[in-house]
Amino acid sequence: MTSNVQAAGTRVAEPSIKSVRLGRALTEILKYTVLIVLTASYAFPIFWMISSALKSDSQIYTVPPILIPNPAHWNNFLDGWTRLPFGMFAINSIFRYTLPVTIATLVSSTIVAYGFGRLRWPGRDTLFYVCMMTMMIPWQVTMVPLFITYKELGWINTYRPLTVGALFGNAYFIFLLRQFFRTIPEELSDAARIDGASELGILVRIILPLSVPALSVVALFQFVWAWNDYLGPLIYLNQDDLFPLALGVQRLERIATSMGTSGNAYPHLMAVSTIIALPIILIFFFAQRTFIEGVSLTGMKG
Repeated sequence: MTSNVQAAGTRVAEPSIKSVRLGRALTEILKYTVLIVLTASYAFPIFWMISSALKSDSQIYTVPPILIPNPAHWNNFLDGWTRLPFGMFAINSIFRYTLPVTIATLVSSTIVAYGFGRLRWPGRDTLFYVCMMTMMIPWQVTMVPLFITYKELGWINTYRPLTVGALFGNAYFIFLLRQFFRTIPEELSDAARIDGASELGILVRIILPLSVPALSVVALFQFVWAWNDYLGPLIYLNQDDLFPLALGVQRLERIATSMGTSGNAYPHLMAVSTIIALPIILIFFFAQRTFIEGVSLTGMKG
């Protein structure tokens, strides 16, 4: 009788195990199906931009749309880039805006975050909360007062309105770096102080080498924001020789709109947009491990 009960229990257990395995397999299939669909939906605009950059006007306006151009017009990249002085626009974007803002934001936010996260002084937490509250103020609220201020200073048609503010840090990046700094053991700083290291020495020799992931996140975010910034340069710059790439693309878009379906204006616009997007894609591709590590580690400690 005991053997009969065991055999019956085995027969009941076998279908249960199979059901669990089947449920897990279906869950995995559903998960990866959703991921593939979402990835395709996110990647399709990039694919369409690159595909349109290789088309002629006749291929662009063909119905139904042509996904893969035949023949591919690779000369659109050079023709589009030279249609306007995009070389000058690129120099303005890189050396007059993006790099200065990225470096200034990284340095200033790091120093402020170190003061909030690793030093003890009266009113530290209160001032940190005030700093965080500034993130709740929309940029549109301060846009007009800032423009009036910079106009009175005579900074219109210069890059100073776009870069000087970076010297005072960014509240969001200060928060990210502070959270990361607080995950570093205090014993390391205490040991350095006993050996006679200054706070600046501790920051440079101990904290920064251990904070490369978080610093990479800050640098990448700020680089992307400055590289793609359109509204800031539009407000403060109105001379062609000062335009960054974002305003150059907007100028080319006006040409494409005015020309309609002639002159390869739309393929040239897509070609230039592809060239401008390429640095961001490459930076993230080569730095994605450090970037993801920095995002996952920031905020682990309150």
